[in-house]
Amino acid sequence: MGLIFIIISISIVWVASLWKIFFSHSKPTFLNEGTPLHKKNVLLVVAHPDDESMFFSPTINYLTSKGHNLYLLCLSIGNADGMGSSRKDELYRACVVHKIQLQQVNVLDHPELQDGFGQVWNHGLVAQIIEEEVYSHVIDVIITFDSYGVSGHCNHGDVHYGVRKFLHDSSPGNIEAWELVSINIMRKYSGLFDIWMSNLDVMQHPSGVMHCLLNEHPLKSFQAMAEHSSQWVWFRKLFVSFSSYTYVNTLRKID
Repeated sequence: MGLIFIIISISIVWVASLWKIFFSHSKPTFLNEGTPLHKKNVLLVVAHPDDESMFFSPTINYLTSKGHNLYLLCLSIGNADGMGSSRKDELYRACVVHKIQLQQVNVLDHPELQDGFGQVWNHGLVAQIIEEEVYSHVIDVIITFDSYGVSGHCNHGDVHYGVRKFLHDSSPGNIEAWELVSINIMRKYSGLFDIWMSNLDVMQHPSGVMHCLLNEHPLKSFQAMAEHSSQWVWFRKLFVSFSSYTYVNTLRKID
């Protein structure tokens, strides 16, 4: 009897989560001033090819659906296993699925910014590169990892600290910056269920400090990740299926 109750409860929450994604039309407030005149130039900064699809899909889908002008800066080609050239091509194909203009995608292969858990990136160099992108494209908003970087990868954290250094040292002052909030492992692999926890997190903070972005097109996220064929192995398929980051992103404003 207890098992039946648990199964029914899980099923109800699952169905409610699907309804929340596909049929709940609550008015979004992130970067939304209510007029087409306020579309933003947004720079998404990631460390490796596939970061954008594995972690930021809800954010990308939200931004493109609202007509914001999205630029993607990927600071390495992900050459830790010697597959950097292939991974760069895969990133471009994934961006087609995400409807990011390819001329607005910049993938770097800098000798001091190589993929790897033992590769520590210079925050000053990262900040300099970000500064060039910001001024070149008249960027209004930057989005990146938080200090933990979802998975704890040191390159993700270095990107975060590079953004912070830019904001502290070189930002013109009118730039908004947002970080993707890392969550504990139980929530991370709870899939759709984390939609509710993410919404509760946002409600506990002052208005405008955090935003919860639901992925209204999760199938597109799977299709984009599948373009990273060199990385699309069984455990990553499981990750994308059960990861809450496939279904919801919580963004927090960087002070």
